[in-house]
Amino acid sequence: MGDALGIDLDLEAAEYYAQSIDETLREYYRPLDALGDSPPPVTFPRTPGFRPSADENPFNAWYWRTDIRGADDGPLAGRTVAVKDNIAVADVPMMNGASILQGYVPEFDATVVTRVLEAGATILGKSNCEYLCFSGSSHTNALGPTHNPWREGFSTGGSSSGSAALVAGGVVDMAIGGDQGGSVREPSSFCGIYGMKPTHGLVPYTGAMTVEPILDHLGPMTQSVADNALFLEVLAGPDGLDPRQYPLPLGGYVDALSMSPHGLRVGILTEGFGHPHSEPDVDEVVRRAGLGLGALGVEVRDVSVPEHRLGMSAWIPIAVEGVISSLVDQSACPTGTHGFGMTSLVDAFHSGLQRGNEFPYILQMAVLMARYVTEEVGMHYYARALNVTRQLRAAYERALDGVDLLVLPTAPTKAHKLPEPDASRDEQMAPGFAPITNTAPFNPTGFPAMSVPVALSEGLPVGLMIVGRHGAERDIYRLAHAIEQASDWRTA
Repeated sequence: MGDALGIDLDLEAAEYYAQSIDETLREYYRPLDALGDSPPPVTFPRTPGFRPSADENPFNAWYWRTDIRGADDGPLAGRTVAVKDNIAVADVPMMNGASILQGYVPEFDATVVTRVLEAGATILGKSNCEYLCFSGSSHTNALGPTHNPWREGFSTGGSSSGSAALVAGGVVDMAIGGDQGGSVREPSSFCGIYGMKPTHGLVPYTGAMTVEPILDHLGPMTQSVADNALFLEVLAGPDGLDPRQYPLPLGGYVDALSMSPHGLRVGILTEGFGHPHSEPDVDEVVRRAGLGLGALGVEVRDVSVPEHRLGMSAWIPIAVEGVISSLVDQSACPTGTHGFGMTSLVDAFHSGLQRGNEFPYILQMAVLMARYVTEEVGMHYYARALNVTRQLRAAYERALDGVDLLVLPTAPTKAHKLPEPDASRDEQMAPGFAPITNTAPFNPTGFPAMSVPVALSEGLPVGLMIVGRHGAERDIYRLAHAIEQASDWRTA
């Protein structure tokens, strides 16, 4: 006792503190176990569902199948939905892609699940995601890789891998994804669907497993812009339980689709192109699509935000040190915030934390790196990253003073080939953080950003990302709908 903080205890002091701690636990801590958690109510009946067989599981995109029917009517009546498996659905298994959580079954619904059911949708199941959501590929799930519907053996992107595949493959109408560094937008780009990361806090995160509260977002993934706007109208708005939320403009997303894009000012973000790992065809396709917006009555010009290239330096310390803080040290229950404590999830996760040998290589690297950095300099670089994030946000805001929206490639590359089962550590680590260099900067800065498919290149989809001011989802949908209506991207 005391060694870790350099506290020297003689035998008398050690016995005193041990007795004091035991008394405090008995008097104040353990009585809490007799009290309920007051979870959000479960309002729609369901059965536990089942783990689908390989024949019932196209693309290996499902973790669990259900048939949870919502209200008899509502804006999503008749629609089918997949829920990313980092989001709790009561009485249905949840493993967040991780072997250490297999067997966990939450007793509560996430707020977004309740809203989907109240809107009349049917939840067909939980979609596979990457191991604890920490990957931009789709091969780290403990139950095997998720395959891209456009090409077997290729990545869907991550971490909302199953959600993207199920929507792109036409298995469900809509899916809820989670996005900490691009995990809605990058899979949407790789799979040729529409994926929105809303303004930070617009959609309540209550009932979803955190990576880092500063980065956590939930958002809609759909086959069309109209469905995406409708889905966001259902998901968005305060729930009184998520400390990430604050007052934001709300609604009007569907109405925005009827507005002409004429008069919108769009900046092509030059630093979004020409990364060391950018594929030339992706840059070319997205730039051509951006310049083509002029034909829609949009004012288009190049915009430079040099700080964009610092975005990964802001994101990585927050994500890596945040994983250690929020997940490992705090057992997926971040401190310092009000909200709903997911006690059963915390208990299940804590019991598996000593099984790090089961983590995929990219997560092992992040955990070891975070331990090394924090033991050497504490949270020095996390604090630095927070300050760089403020500078980065201010730089984007200055750019958005001159234009209404920014456009750039969602991912600098198309979908990559999945590693073979016997691949080396280097091959399994690839592509690392390369696919999220454009998406990740908009997580800590909180700007809304949407991936829109604009072309096929070498038979694989390419996504263009639209970014707006905080609360500017309506303008994003206005432009996205115009792009969708102007051409068939599958032949572009």
